[in-house]
Amino acid sequence: MGIDWQGVFPALMTEFKEDGALDLDATQRHIRSCMDAGIEGLVMLGTLGENPSLTPDEKEQVLRAAVEAADGRIPVLTGVAEYTTAFGVEFVRRAERAGCAGLMALPCMVYQQDSQEAIAHFKALAAATDLPIMIYNNPVAYKVDLSPRDFAELASVDNIVAVKESSHDSRRITDMFNEVGDRYVIFCGVDDLVLENVLFGARGWVCGLVNSFPKEAVQLFRLARDGKVEEAYELYKWFMPLLHLDVDVKLVQMIKLANQLTGEGSENVRPPRLKLSGGERARVEQVVARALETRPNI
Repeated sequence: MGIDWQGVFPALMTEFKEDGALDLDATQRHIRSCMDAGIEGLVMLGTLGENPSLTPDEKEQVLRAAVEAADGRIPVLTGVAEYTTAFGVEFVRRAERAGCAGLMALPCMVYQQDSQEAIAHFKALAAATDLPIMIYNNPVAYKVDLSPRDFAELASVDNIVAVKESSHDSRRITDMFNEVGDRYVIFCGVDDLVLENVLFGARGWVCGLVNSFPKEAVQLFRLARDGKVEEAYELYKWFMPLLHLDVDVKLVQMIKLANQLTGEGSENVRPPRLKLSGGERARVEQVVARALETRPNI
């Protein structure tokens, strides 16, 4: 199955009002801001989209709003992060109805699968749809690691087309190419490894901090993709303290606060998440303030 997925795909935040209600207008405004900066795709309802905090009907509302805002200019993908394979297939139907162009499939939530169970889950999702699928491989968060050999086993499934590689091991990309060649489009899934990953062959970046600094994220990726390593590295050094926020356990609250400080969104979250306070809040405020003071002219 041919796709043209490449470049920066924000793992977009879902905007809430102060009372926790969906704020679809704000979500659409943020999508348009990122599009104006040059993003080439969207991933809705991932970790940063607070997928498990939404009801199935709310998820479908968010996806419809995203598809409307994108207006056919870029592909809209959705995270599929459900408790069982059957629930995942049911959600895929909602994604199709909403007009999504693809899926980012996660292992089943809560139950810690082994790799064979995860492979069976991904095959079942793929069999249930014609949409192209990106597999999200994140052993740090989800405790199941699909190796390059596991992806060789999935290679016969035509609509599994891409991998968001989040193992925190840049060697994995080279191992993937050695094992399966260019069978999959590889996306970097860890913000503070993007330069290394792109230099090793990643064609896209599912990014968190693009939410707060969209122009800088797009520019960093393009410089790396074009082999302008020295220029990319200078921007990377400026960006790195921000990018580290993406790998903290409270990445959602941290990046939402960064969004608020940069005018890209609000810090509103749904419990059990709480807004940052104390030292955690001060740390993010300091990092963002420093970045704004020294922001490059792009």
